Amino acid sequence: MASPSHRRPRGKRRGVLVPAVAVAAVGLLISLVVALTPDDGTDTVRATAASATGVDADARSPSASPTATGRTPEAKPSTVSPAPKPSPTTPPARPSRGATPTTTAAPRPASGGAPLAGRIAPGTSYSGVATHYDAGDGDGACLYGPSADRMTAAMNTTDYETSKACGAYVLVRAAGGASVTVRITNECPAPCAPGQLDLSREAFAKLAGLSAGKIPVTWSLLSPGTSGTVSVRYKTGSSSHWCGIQAIGHRNPLARLEVATGSGWQRLTRTEYNYFLSPDGTGCGGELRLTDIYGQRLTVDAIPVRPDTVQPTRVQFARH
Repeated sequence: MASPSHRRPRGKRRGVLVPAVAVAAVGLLISLVVALTPDDGTDTVRATAASATGVDADARSPSASPTATGRTPEAKPSTVSPAPKPSPTTPPARPSRGATPTTTAAPRPASGGAPLAGRIAPGTSYSGVATHYDAGDGDGACLYGPSADRMTAAMNTTDYETSKACGAYVLVRAAGGASVTVRITNECPAPCAPGQLDLSREAFAKLAGLSAGKIPVTWSLLSPGTSGTVSVRYKTGSSSHWCGIQAIGHRNPLARLEVATGSGWQRLTRTEYNYFLSPDGTGCGGELRLTDIYGQRLTVDAIPVRPDTVQPTRVQFARH
């Protein structure tokens, strides 16, 4: 139907009907063209803007779906919520046997001066709780053997990290300010949580009374001063056909143990009981190369295969 402005007025003669209808048709056609033109023009401008900015113009609508970056643009830039900042207790994502430890410091940088460090890195303060246990003769999961030194601790399974924590020296601080330095010689399985240390009774007593049972602590890795040198021990059953090799008394956490071959050095696999295995006897009784978490390397002269015998060397890692 024609709009009211194009209706035929009453009282006019029928002779003017055809011109009036023609005028109405032309007017209707012009209206349709005008009505369509703004939308086409707008679409052209929006497409040009999108091309210039690299952003889909339709995505500027508040109802647009999230982009590939995971953020949903809003209609006004001032209403865009900033991306959440990582929590300082969020650790680095890396493969592990358990949950991530809670730290009181920002996550360590990728390099950190200790490129071979595992979950426990220098310069980082970890928080957790300390409990205590009867360390017996001082031996533990690290299989260092009996020891008169009772300033020792068992590391929770997560931070024990397949024996990477074995031999590490850790400074433990209680909330009241008391502190003690312990060496990791054992593993504390569940329910020990990430960040938790199970101290020998003697070590725990340096921080609080044994009746306290469990106390909050912070702890960090140390590179202590020591006049001793590294020792090596071959596991029970070792021979020239198969052997397990262990390093003892290293100042810094041990990252790798390699054996000499005719073509260079071969890295051995570390076990949960803190021995490095050579399943086919390669390198057993030959030269060894030890590497700490800082990347320092020590070469140990050939040591004969003598199972269950602690054999001293003349080398030690530098202090950090």
